[in-house]
Amino acid sequence: MLTAEETQASLTGAWRLMLGKADGLRLLDLSADGFWNSFFAIAVAAPALVVGWVGIANEIGDPDAVSGRFGLVLRLAAVDLGSWVLPLVALALVAPRVGLGGRFVHYVVASNWASAIIAWLMLPAALVRLFAPAGDQVSAAVSLLLFLVSMVLTWRMTNAVIARGAAMGSAVFAGMFVASLVALFGLQALLGVTVPE
Repeated sequence: MLTAEETQASLTGAWRLMLGKADGLRLLDLSADGFWNSFFAIAVAAPALVVGWVGIANEIGDPDAVSGRFGLVLRLAAVDLGSWVLPLVALALVAPRVGLGGRFVHYVVASNWASAIIAWLMLPAALVRLFAPAGDQVSAAVSLLLFLVSMVLTWRMTNAVIARGAAMGSAVFAGMFVASLVALFGLQALLGVTVPE
C-alpha cells in the first residue's frame, strides 16, 4: 500500500508528463516495486470509474432488477479493467522486439498513473450521464470534449515517456489506443455487454 505522499508524487509526475514535461519521470518510482505499485492507480481511479459503471448499468439494465444491474456493473468493471491492463501485457510482449524494452517500465508506471487522472477527468461526463436522460446531447458533448482532451494528454505523456521523437511516440500511442479498443470490444462481446452510443 502506497502512502498518500507517494501517491501524490506519482499523480503529480504523471500530470507533468501529460503536460509534455519529461521531468515528471523524476517523481515516479521506476523500480520493480514502483512498477507493481503503479497498479494501485486502479484503486485511485475506482471511485470515478464506479460512477460511470453505475450510470451505464442504469441506462441499459433492467430498472427493476437490482441484482441484474449489480451483475452488469461487475461486467462493466471487468471490461474497463481488462482494457486497462491487457494492452500493457501486449506491450510487454512487443516492446523488446521494437527497441522499447528500456522504456517499458517507464511507460507502464506513467500510463497507470495517467489513467487514474483520466478516470477522474472523465467523471463530469459520467455524472451528467448518471443524472441526465438517456441520449441527452449535453452528456454526449461533454463526453466527447473530455475524451478529446484525454487523448491529447495521453499522447503528450506517451511522447514524453518514450523520448524517441514524435513519430515513435505517436506510433506507441496509436498502437496502445488500438490495443485498448480491441480489448474493450472483445471483452464487451465476451461478457455480453452492449453499451449505447
